[in-house]
Amino acid sequence: MSEPKSEKGEPEKTMQERNFNLCNKTHLLATGFGSGLLPFSPGTFGTVAAIPFYLCFVYAPDWTFWLFTLLVCLVGPYICGKAADDIGVHDHKAIVWDEFAGFFITMCFVPFTWMNVLAGFILFRFFDIIKPWPISWLDKHVHGGLGIMIDDIVAGIISAGILFYLQPFIH
Repeated sequence: MSEPKSEKGEPEKTMQERNFNLCNKTHLLATGFGSGLLPFSPGTFGTVAAIPFYLCFVYAPDWTFWLFTLLVCLVGPYICGKAADDIGVHDHKAIVWDEFAGFFITMCFVPFTWMNVLAGFILFRFFDIIKPWPISWLDKHVHGGLGIMIDDIVAGIISAGILFYLQPFIH
């Protein structure tokens, strides 16, 4: 029995042979600069890896961070979808670009303080892990790159709202 061949006539790669290539810019971004490749809690480590990028904007005008966050969200479906297609696994745990987007959304409407970063991190991870309705519904019913992104975007929106209203109690 012969091995399955790709369209180019090369042997098909098995799932174990399909890996992320950090020299590939899409894979590098999708894995949160490699943070999603850690063997445990990739979503949590992906969110931690987003923090330094958020910190780059703390002294910039708010609109620059909002524009950056919008850009991350707009290119996210392509990045996540392309990386998932390349390795043949929808929403692979190592794809954490969606965590970057969700955390950035969480932090959009509060001033920078270390307490806000910690509270935003905890809130976002809580909603991303627990996935209450409508997050769970979106996670199950929206597919492709948008499907990978949308649950984290909504978790970020919910977290941002709660974090905004917690401000009097945090400071």
